Amino acid sequence: MTERTAKYWIENLQLSKHPEGGFFKEVYRSKEIISKKHLPLRYSSFRSFSTSIYFLLENDDFSAFHRLKSDEIWHFYDGSQLLLYIIDQSGKLTTVKVGNNPHQDEKLQVTIPKGCWFAAEVAVKNSYSLLGCTVSPGFDFDDFELGSRSVLIKKYPEQSDLINRLTILE
Repeated sequence: MTERTAKYWIENLQLSKHPEGGFFKEVYRSKEIISKKHLPLRYSSFRSFSTSIYFLLENDDFSAFHRLKSDEIWHFYDGSQLLLYIIDQSGKLTTVKVGNNPHQDEKLQVTIPKGCWFAAEVAVKNSYSLLGCTVSPGFDFDDFELGSRSVLIKKYPEQSDLINRLTILE
């Protein structure tokens, strides 16, 4: 049997670089849509009912702080534990372990509520984490906001070390 490594998954799932860090590939986009008039005002146009992607982080890669206008569910598939950092609307930081070891307090599935800032990294360096991400209403880049390091630190100074580490240089 072939050893499953980050390279194995990147090649076999045909993953590409993601703007927030890591690798991804969209694998599902509902053909049914929700018209703008039936969506909350925060959406600029129609949306698919749902979308999903494969998402992989490896080694020192990280998913930079960002937020979405929709809830997003992360599903663990393979590799080592992922640390998911969520800053809610009130500024409270929650760290969630995503993985397949419930006895180590890992969750197979985690939901990030709309509007929360979140970032992720592989807990065990020199390894990888392969996940799926489902967004509903479906993902559109108009709904994606990459976090500005200076803006986030000004808003959440108590999280400045984490924000400095998990944002992309401006």
